[in-house]
Amino acid sequence: MKIIGIDEAGRGPVIGPLVVCGVAIEDDRLEKLERLELKDSKRLTPGRRKVLARRINKIAESYTVSIEAKDIDNLRAKDVNLNEIEKIAMKKVIGHFDPDIAYIDCLDIKPQRFCDEMESVKANLKVIAEHKAEDKFPIVAAASIVAKVERDSAIDKIRKEYKDVGSGYPSDPKTIAFLKRFTYENLPDFVRRSWATVKKNM
Repeated sequence: MKIIGIDEAGRGPVIGPLVVCGVAIEDDRLEKLERLELKDSKRLTPGRRKVLARRINKIAESYTVSIEAKDIDNLRAKDVNLNEIEKIAMKKVIGHFDPDIAYIDCLDIKPQRFCDEMESVKANLKVIAEHKAEDKFPIVAAASIVAKVERDSAIDKIRKEYKDVGSGYPSDPKTIAFLKRFTYENLPDFVRRSWATVKKNM
């Protein structure tokens, strides 16, 4: 029986991609993943995340969907909100793995409604969706870690060219200072122009 966990990294930042990751494993190998004592990626150092991501990929299979800033902006211009954008990526992950059970970090205030929608992706799929699922299910924590490593890699590439862009979060003064170096028309492709942060500081 194939089990997957799904989580994301980079939902809130104004810079860089939103990365949705699925980690898949057969149920009889799940104990190997649990032995890693995984936790939410936000509570780990970047170095520790990289080490764990390598270990996760030796035990299980991972698949990521990276949604670039310009794609987020294009979808939002068509009135597709961030939850719907993330759900599109999650459905791609489910389609890729064709699992029997999916554990997902829930992004809907009504978990059952979210489960029903995700279960419609394939026949006989059982979805278990909870808020803060990465703290409850090691398979979701694994997806959280791999997603964060993928996003960190994308941000590292940006930093090589643009130096100090800050954390990418709207609350970071360094990120705001970086944005103010540009006019709205000249913003780099990795900036989410549809974010209120951009409109407020341009």
